[in-house]
Amino acid sequence: MKNLFIQFRLTIILLVLFCGIYPLAVYAIAQFAPNHGKGETVSVDGKVVGYRRIGQRFNAFNYFWGRPSAVDYNAAGSAGSNKGPSNVEYLQQVQKRIDTFLIAHPYLKKSQVPSDMVTASGSGLDPDISAEAALVQVKRVAGARKLDESKVRQLVESKIYRPVIGTVTVNVLELNLALDELK
Repeated sequence: MKNLFIQFRLTIILLVLFCGIYPLAVYAIAQFAPNHGKGETVSVDGKVVGYRRIGQRFNAFNYFWGRPSAVDYNAAGSAGSNKGPSNVEYLQQVQKRIDTFLIAHPYLKKSQVPSDMVTASGSGLDPDISAEAALVQVKRVAGARKLDESKVRQLVESKIYRPVIGTVTVNVLELNLALDELK
């Protein structure tokens, strides 16, 4: 009976700690983060159109496309596909993505398709693509919008993020919003 009382008391203490104090502490710390821990929203004319660090679906020909998502861009269920390069189903899916990309970009060869345009990221929510992936889409986007390719290329170049250490990337949402402002 003595051990049962100790276990009950420990359970109550841990419930209070992990279901009460810990969440409140995380919430309090989040209040010092940008947007009070609700993520970095992107607004146009006062309306939230997306989140800076969460990928979104863009599949219209007049927009730059982002990385494919294994979770259909659902931020509540972030995950990769957990399928490796030896998985037949995964290889078929990647091949289908390559074929779709080549149909939309007939001026490219299969070897010129950037890998990040046909493979999902580990989270399935990557908001960025490589600079190469953005640049190969310039011709399609410029043609769909009837814009000069050099103007669209300049826009892409201006949106490339070049960290001191790490991968050179382009945020697809920010690029597409800037594209909408381009005259």
